[in-house]
Amino acid sequence: MFKEFKEFAMRGNVLDMAVGIIMGAAFGPIVSKLVNGIIMPPIGLLLGNVDFSNLFSVIKEGATAGPYASLAAAQEAGAVVMAWGDWFNAIITFVITAFAIFMLVKGMNAARKKEEAAPAAPPAPPKSEVLLEEIRDLLKKK
Repeated sequence: MFKEFKEFAMRGNVLDMAVGIIMGAAFGPIVSKLVNGIIMPPIGLLLGNVDFSNLFSVIKEGATAGPYASLAAAQEAGAVVMAWGDWFNAIITFVITAFAIFMLVKGMNAARKKEEAAPAAPPAPPKSEVLLEEIRDLLKKK
């Protein structure tokens, strides 16, 4: 059973998938920082100084009554809130990540097509065959 598992784990597809998962996990925080720190602030500024990560709707008041200055204040007060600004940021993060992965796969597919389209050079004949042809040609001359 251990041998079968080892064969399964060492297949090329499984290793490729593992590398992809690890790279995706490492890529996620980078995109989140890009969205939250670089993309959303200018959009929020254009829309009237809106901080998307702080947009929420109160469903039920907490121990202290609202209005709440921030999402953190509402959560600290025990209010039940829908944090739709964070959800919007997550959607933007997903779209950017999906587009980046799409571009990566598209590039890999284009590289594969070029590799497959390139005609392979005919294999060189073995040295013994070349020598036999030379001997044949010499015998024909005599």
